[in-house]
Amino acid sequence: MSTTSTTPPALRVRDLTHTYAATSGPVHAVRGIDLTVPRGEILGFLGPNGAGKTTTLLMLTTLLRPSGGEVHVAGHDLRRDPAAVRARIGYVAQAGGLDPACGVREELVTQARLHRMPKAAASARAEELAHDLGISALMDRPTAALSGGQRRRLEIALGLVNHPEVLFLDEPTTGLDPGSRAELWDLVRRIRTDHGTTVFLTTHYLDEADALADRIVVIDEGRIIAEGSPAALKAQHAPGPSGTLQDAFLVLTGRGPAQEPVAI
Repeated sequence: MSTTSTTPPALRVRDLTHTYAATSGPVHAVRGIDLTVPRGEILGFLGPNGAGKTTTLLMLTTLLRPSGGEVHVAGHDLRRDPAAVRARIGYVAQAGGLDPACGVREELVTQARLHRMPKAAASARAEELAHDLGISALMDRPTAALSGGQRRRLEIALGLVNHPEVLFLDEPTTGLDPGSRAELWDLVRRIRTDHGTTVFLTTHYLDEADALADRIVVIDEGRIIAEGSPAALKAQHAPGPSGTLQDAFLVLTGRGPAQEPVAI
């Protein structure tokens, strides 16, 4: 006898909209997004600057009230019970939010205490996260002394303090050097693999979405314009002779000394 799971998806979004008031008239930043994200998926939310990515993210994390539509996060209605949604998500903003006057340990313990953990539990959670994210050696440093990659690891640790079911990352590698970006990619993969956390990742880097996401949603002018796995989207939009990206190549020629074209 077959059974059907009754566990709700991590995210279910229907006809989500947001309109800003402006002196020149209403600005329709998000124009009717429909989206379902299964639990345990890494979703890449991809689009150019001004496409509506951050506006959508702010609505999904309860920081901006939707103009219309329905959102359920981990089975909880965002409009009716935003507190329940906030208890089940982690959010790492693009700009970060560390206090340069605080130490790493203090930031982690304070965040845990804000989630109403007892003092001993908060300290234990701070140590656990520091170990998992590779920042144990930094616990007694002030946050102002951290490198860009170290700060990002700490910010992600803060987003994981409450054992979130869904972790929202807003352009997490912006401004990082290539080595720090690669380390952060590995960290995101481990968060999903080790804890089953659903990751909602906004980015405008094509290589980042390709490397990390199980599925990519492309947004432009407030609307979803493409959706699928990285392989499916590449095959659809940049096919080679046999219809797959693996067969595609680019030929570059110049006006210098005569040479054979080189395929790359």
